[in-house]
Amino acid sequence: MGEVRHECGIAALYYLDKPERSALAPPGGREQIVRLMPRMLLDLQNRGQLAAGITSYHPFRRKLLITHKRIGTVIEALRLSQRDYFEALMKQLAGPAVIGHVRYATCGSEDPDYAQPFERYHGCRWKWFSFAFNGQLANYQDLKDELLSQKDYHLTRDTDTEVIMHYLSYELRGDQEPDLVEVFHNLSQRFEGAYNIVYLNARGDMVVARDPLGFRPLVYAVEGPLFAAASESVALTNLGFRDIRVLEPGQMVLIQDNEIRLEYFARSKTTAHCFFEWIYFANAASNIEGRGVYSVRCALGRELAWQEKRLGLVPLDKDTIVVPVPDTGKAAADAMAYELGLPSVEGLMRNRYVGRTFIQGEDRASRARMKYTPLREVLAGKRVLLVEDTIVRSTTMKALLEEMRRRGEAREIHVRVACPPIIAPCFYGIDMSTVGELFAPRYLRNLRPSMEELRQMAAELGADSLLYLPIEAVARCIGLEAHRLCQACITAHYPTPTGERLYQLALKNSHRSHQRTYELSEPVPVGPTG
Repeated sequence: MGEVRHECGIAALYYLDKPERSALAPPGGREQIVRLMPRMLLDLQNRGQLAAGITSYHPFRRKLLITHKRIGTVIEALRLSQRDYFEALMKQLAGPAVIGHVRYATCGSEDPDYAQPFERYHGCRWKWFSFAFNGQLANYQDLKDELLSQKDYHLTRDTDTEVIMHYLSYELRGDQEPDLVEVFHNLSQRFEGAYNIVYLNARGDMVVARDPLGFRPLVYAVEGPLFAAASESVALTNLGFRDIRVLEPGQMVLIQDNEIRLEYFARSKTTAHCFFEWIYFANAASNIEGRGVYSVRCALGRELAWQEKRLGLVPLDKDTIVVPVPDTGKAAADAMAYELGLPSVEGLMRNRYVGRTFIQGEDRASRARMKYTPLREVLAGKRVLLVEDTIVRSTTMKALLEEMRRRGEAREIHVRVACPPIIAPCFYGIDMSTVGELFAPRYLRNLRPSMEELRQMAAELGADSLLYLPIEAVARCIGLEAHRLCQACITAHYPTPTGERLYQLALKNSHRSHQRTYELSEPVPVGPTG
């Protein structure tokens, strides 16, 4: 619903020095591979619109690593609309190896100094490196305190990215060049949470690493001498790669001495893939862990339809229409409408030039009114099943329903959410870190919303009725066992110790006495209880 921020997106490219050539590479030689990076970052723009940046490596220029990063979208940061500037930038960044990043501010300020990649200059080539990071360290505060407890350590930014940079630098200390697999293994012993990293040093060594629990997606592909990696498969598909592979949790790609190797730097008995990737964040054209995002969202819609038929709260006649909240609610809405035999129509037009409601610091309700235009000719006098991907804080939804009634003249609005209630904060890279800001915990006594609780929530939103997706439907729709997913925000069960500790602290800091720890001691039934 545009009420939550993501944890960024990363990308990497490397053109090995081999006799063969890749048909996917741009003309002009190995160093022109940087020209593919803007397209990759554009395909990851859904993961970050605050800032964008690139670091490239070239062995035959005075400055072996060059980093360009700016506040703004990819088009703004790389000046894609200014041809002369962009061409000059591509010439400056020319090189056979490049990493890139798009950012949202889940940790730290929205200021240019926080844009990534972060480059750490050093006179020793293997100690001079740049890296970009996708995720959030749950134990960031502990790591920060540990650094500041050391004599003469100083941090210039309030972000886990700088903490990672210092721990990387520490692992590269000494006179002997370390094994990069060992470096990332040692980091995995300290870091807890979500951290996908692309790393490039001034020797031309590259690392693409995925954290041991696999919170965030990370994929790679090889076509002849051309290697590419990205947070989402769509960024590789659109470059022409066909054999796209999942980088497993705890696995890293190491490019060194003109060769590509796959190594495990850490292993875990469990995984914690964020279910929100399929429901909300990822591009519908992407494939995550072998599951197509679009297909999963259609499955969510079918689950909503089956629940609708079973409960029978709304007449499914000619006066009832299904309307998606653009854009991530559309696949679920279309599938739901098909199962119910109802039309799925665009009753809301999205102004794509406003951006997501959380990008600027304005009132969310005001930005929601700017972002969506209700179509009176579609909504007037109709009973609307409004399909949304999720409700986090509720401010945007309230404003939207008000506009649909006032300007769209909808007769009834029944909200259907393709996600269970969000009842707990996220400490792994989604910007919802306090209990008090969440909508659902104000009403729910446990994970199974009763019909009375749903009626109270609907009244607060200004809806005629409200239904959520059942918790157990999430794993079923994704096609993965529930224990392989991170569902902490809908179950309050966290996959790491620090996440659990931070949740208990968040509960204590909440001033609402009726918000509590949710238990899953008994099976969760399908749908609400009566």
